[in-house]
Amino acid sequence: MLSALSRSADRSAGAGHAPAGTRAAGLLVMLAVAFAPVPALAQDASAEARLRRLEAEVRALQRQVFPGGDGRFFQPEITAPPASAAPVPAGPSSTALGDVLARLEALERQLQTLTAQIEVGGNTVATLSERVEALEAAGRAAAAQPSAPVPVAGSGAAAATPGSSTAGAAPAPRPAADAQRLAAVQAITKPSTGNPGEDEYVYGFRLFEAGFYPEAQQQLTLFLNAHPRHARATYGRNLLGRAYLADNKPREAAGWFLNNYQSDRTAARAGDSLLGLAQAMIALQDTQRACVALAEFAEGFPALATGRLRPDYEAARRQVRCS
Repeated sequence: MLSALSRSADRSAGAGHAPAGTRAAGLLVMLAVAFAPVPALAQDASAEARLRRLEAEVRALQRQVFPGGDGRFFQPEITAPPASAAPVPAGPSSTALGDVLARLEALERQLQTLTAQIEVGGNTVATLSERVEALEAAGRAAAAQPSAPVPVAGSGAAAATPGSSTAGAAPAPRPAADAQRLAAVQAITKPSTGNPGEDEYVYGFRLFEAGFYPEAQQQLTLFLNAHPRHARATYGRNLLGRAYLADNKPREAAGWFLNNYQSDRTAARAGDSLLGLAQAMIALQDTQRACVALAEFAEGFPALATGRLRPDYEAARRQVRCS
């Protein structure tokens, strides 16, 4: 371009033979004209670069606002992930994290409480197991020395010890029985209501109330052998233990008391038999088993210990020193 301007200037100089100053001025004018568009071109390139940068930034902004690459706003350079792809979960807020920590602390406290309860329950079960073992040992010791059955005056039936099934064994005569006692026993009438089991039990109870303990023992044993599942069975076993205890036979009494308590610990006379077992152990001077039975009675039957059987319970407690 400069060569063309020089040749044009030379032609103008040769044609008009203008002075040197005039030629120099013309050359400057042509140079100014020639170089005038250069800043405009530079500005256009800079504006183009800025425009492209702005467009790129707008596209980036659109991708943030419209992450799905909506074609209504721009042509995505990279295709969007498949719709089935799981979205990335947002990080938990400070409030949610605080809630999680609070719940973890609550769970830890609950776990500590449950652990303590389990330990207490295990200790209670172990204590009860020891007491039951002690009571069973007392029952085995009492059953090891059964007494001879005593016939009811005027009856040919035989009595049996706890666990015995020989209801028809031959009765052994009672040496102390005499005509006067026999007449007194026969004076006690046996009820006849049409309910054989109830009649047998009531007759045994009447003998016990009259103080004929050997005869009551035999009668109640007959009742239990003939009606083991009768509603009065728990009453019969408990009353039989009382009859032996009143007859100064604590070992036999302990066997029947334990038998009744173990047969059904929720029965009507289970608590009475447990207290009777303690009384029998006191009579046998077995303080350890007596204390175990008393503690079991107070814990398992608090209503009886503070109500109907309170006098007997307090009397038994005064007879032994339990740790």
